[in-house]
Amino acid sequence: MCELRKRGLVTAVIYSGPFEKLGRNQARTFGVPELPLVEITHPLGGISIDDVKSRAGEAAPQFAKVVKANVS
Repeated sequence: MCELRKRGLVTAVIYSGPFEKLGRNQARTFGVPELPLVEITHPLGGISIDDVKSRAGEAAPQFAKVVKANVS
C-alpha cells in the first residue's frame, strides 16, 4: 500500500481497533506517515459474511472521504 501511495495513487489501509498503532508505525517505517487509515470494528476474523459486509459498510464512507480529499 505504501508503494502505491508513493506513486500517487489514492490508498488507505483498513484496520480494526487494536491494530491502529501497528498501522501507523508501518506507514512511518515505509516512508508514508500520512497514509490514511480507515477503522472498522474489531474483530474481522471468525465472523459471518453478513458481519464482514457490515464492516465493509463502515469502511466505505471513510474511504470515500479519503478519495474526496485526494482527488482534485
